[in-house]
Amino acid sequence: MADIKEQIKEFRIGEKIRGLRKQKRLTLQELSELTTLSKPLLSQIENQQVIPPLATLLKIAKGLKVDIHFFFEDAGNRQQYVLTRHEDVPNNAMVVRPTATGSMRPYAYHSLAQGLRHKHMEPFLVEFENRKWHDSLFFKHDGDEEFIYITAGELDFHYNNEVLRLRAGDSIYYNSSQPHGWVAVGEGSAWAVAVMYTKA
Repeated sequence: MADIKEQIKEFRIGEKIRGLRKQKRLTLQELSELTTLSKPLLSQIENQQVIPPLATLLKIAKGLKVDIHFFFEDAGNRQQYVLTRHEDVPNNAMVVRPTATGSMRPYAYHSLAQGLRHKHMEPFLVEFENRKWHDSLFFKHDGDEEFIYITAGELDFHYNNEVLRLRAGDSIYYNSSQPHGWVAVGEGSAWAVAVMYTKA
């Protein structure tokens, strides 16, 4: 899996959050109240000690009144497309996502359109770890939609009270405001292309 510190430097998520928060003249406490996230957690994210999972990043984006894509954009980049070659997404370039309790979620992701500005979707390559399911792996984020296409392995998708088994070639489009989560099953990891759409 990833060298987390190197990935933090690459995404500069904490730096972008702090810069935008100061630009809007918000204290950490005020951002905490806007996002329902704890002040210590926000401080750790800003100081690049913690990589926020996408659900947490969505709360921060909404609190700061920006699209989630803001955190994956390069302000000086004016290109019209991003071409991601297979060799540009090595296995060791994935970012692991912690749960609210600090333990690692059973998947890691790599942005497939990093740097492109003003996009309406955020595509990721995701590796799902083979792990026993636990309800602490559920999460949700209001007002968003996601699409996942399984490229390798098998995946159990937990959605509310349902468990759906997905295999290579299967896909699912769903409302991510409902509790959901994934774990790989069978032999080894599972891989998928995931696309997140945030409604304006």
